[in-house]
Amino acid sequence: MNFHTRKWIKPEDLNPNGTLFGGSLLRWIDEEAAIYAIIQLDNPRIVTKYISEINFVSSAVQSDIIELGIEATKFGRTSITMHAAVRNMISRKSILTIEELVFVAVDENGKPQPHGKTQITYGRDRFGDPEKPD
Repeated sequence: MNFHTRKWIKPEDLNPNGTLFGGSLLRWIDEEAAIYAIIQLDNPRIVTKYISEINFVSSAVQSDIIELGIEATKFGRTSITMHAAVRNMISRKSILTIEELVFVAVDENGKPQPHGKTQITYGRDRFGDPEKPD
């Protein structure tokens, strides 16, 4: 799993107990997964379809730096399924895991749209080698 996004825990991210508010963390994960789905499905119109059980393993406190990891696990006809993990960047201690997040590609009317993708693609595959002109 690749951990690309990092977040610095600030006072506005905390709950009354002084630890990271779960709603903030879930918002960040949903956004990260949506961006990943948009890139993988090559469609700017995607919707969150399903999020499985969310396992809060430990917490984070102000000034912690956390990392969000997303990994594609399955491609459906109109969907992509991912696994998510969040960890403390310094200690590598697990903060949260989500086994399944499912996003669906939709058309301009919000109806599911086949995407034709079957495997993960990387930026270098989509944009070509900048050292080699077309």
